Amino acid sequence: MDLQLADEVAVIVGGARGLGHAIAAAFLAEGTKVAIVDRDAETPAIALDLDRSKASQAAGFIADVTDFTAIQRLAAEIRDRFGRCDHVVFAAAIGSGKFGFPFWKLDPSDWDRVLRVNLIGAANVAHAFAPGMAEARAGTMLFIASVAGQIGSQTDPPYSASKAGVINFAQCAAKDLAPFGVRVNSLCPGMVKTALNRSVFESWAARQPEEGRPAYEDWAAEKIRILVPLGRWQSPEDIAAMAVFLASRKAENITGQTINVDGGYVMHS
Repeated sequence: MDLQLADEVAVIVGGARGLGHAIAAAFLAEGTKVAIVDRDAETPAIALDLDRSKASQAAGFIADVTDFTAIQRLAAEIRDRFGRCDHVVFAAAIGSGKFGFPFWKLDPSDWDRVLRVNLIGAANVAHAFAPGMAEARAGTMLFIASVAGQIGSQTDPPYSASKAGVINFAQCAAKDLAPFGVRVNSLCPGMVKTALNRSVFESWAARQPEEGRPAYEDWAAEKIRILVPLGRWQSPEDIAAMAVFLASRKAENITGQTINVDGGYVMHS
């Protein structure tokens, strides 16, 4: 399917690894120019590797989403580099690194970094890029949230709450930007094999007796069997395909929506 994204410019924040990396690759496959933003020092090299494989145009930028001044500079630098910015995807995220059930086993200090990266980081990026999009009267924003933000996952309450905040903020931004022709949505992955997903297991497993402790694959397979009606993992490529579709004109009437790619994990009546 030709999504007519060739020669447009997409900024993928958190694009060096995981879901963000898959989304960057999917945009490049459409002929989109891509700015990959991450705090990872290897980001420029990662962008170069993707550029070689996709024969498009990518550049890597190092920035921390919790630093608003740096993100403002970044937005200006990307516009100088590419001449425009059509699409922004916020895929940066961290967990607390702890198993949060019951929640009072965590310390309130465990919340701070998670909220600053996942929620305030999303706001920082939106504040930096929205004015230019509003002026251009075109563009899309997509926030990678999580099904955990809809169901109140007990495994990591700070992560879950931060993603609920992202979903709500995306709706606020969608309402504000709609008069300017800019669309904003949030995308919620379900069970995806990422480093973050594995870290949830490891924090849980560390609290279990060593005898009888399941392997990650066995734990995940049982969780999928119980919770996911389609009975299978979701892949980074599944998430990336939806992200690219939502940026395209095929989705021109979709804004303010929370879209799940989760094998049926979350269903709303």
